Amino acid sequence: MESFEKVYEVVKSKLSEKRFYHSICVMERAIEYAEIYGVDVEQAKLVGIAHDVLKETPKEYRITEAKELGVELDDIEIKALSLIHSKTGAKFCEKRFGFSEEMCNAIKYHTTGRPNMSTLEKILYLADCTGKDRTYEEAKIGYEIAKKDLDKAMQYFLGKTIEWILEDKSIIHLDTVKAYNFFLK
Repeated sequence: MESFEKVYEVVKSKLSEKRFYHSICVMERAIEYAEIYGVDVEQAKLVGIAHDVLKETPKEYRITEAKELGVELDDIEIKALSLIHSKTGAKFCEKRFGFSEEMCNAIKYHTTGRPNMSTLEKILYLADCTGKDRTYEEAKIGYEIAKKDLDKAMQYFLGKTIEWILEDKSIIHLDTVKAYNFFLK
């Protein structure tokens, strides 16, 4: 697996200053959660910095990029192009950096969630929602919940995500619905 320094430099070269700052904030929060929940801090650090590595690929190239990386897209992802970066980013990190399957799954599901998420997957999902660059009230509430209970924080943010998507009249990925139902139980 590539060193943190190498991953950092590649990610920095692919992102705008604002998006890279977001990745730093996610990385810092992922480290914090990893320390609380006894997860490998180095893995949390790496997925945190790399989670949005392909986020700024121009929309018109995202489907082509997915095909080039061998990533299969579902009908919802083809219509909601903002979701594609998770799958392509995971495959990119596997091929370019040698990330493990669990690390790649954390990146792959950091936007939608899914049932039966590993602790690392939950950490990345929640770090993305609660990084210090997220200044909205729900991020502050979710951060306090996440420090005590990852599953309750997942339920909280998945519910909020569905609420926001409905308000926006956008497509909800089925993984998000399934994850919400899973964490609601």
